[in-house]
Amino acid sequence: MNVKNKEFFVVIERDEDGVYVGEVPQLKACYSQGDTVDELMVNIREVIELCLEELEEELPMNEFIGVQRLVV
Repeated sequence: MNVKNKEFFVVIERDEDGVYVGEVPQLKACYSQGDTVDELMVNIREVIELCLEELEEELPMNEFIGVQRLVV
């Protein structure tokens, strides 16, 4: 599969312990964490590469629209 220069979006949150947690909504079960955003991005890149190795067919891509904040 050729995914060179494919763009992925990482949703980043900080948990109650101050650890940054990232998830790639475009890939099933693709998430990681890090003590800093920079460390998270290095870790999530490795996880993305592992997720892509597991895919046997062309990557189905949904269009990422964005994230909205809603206060209830």
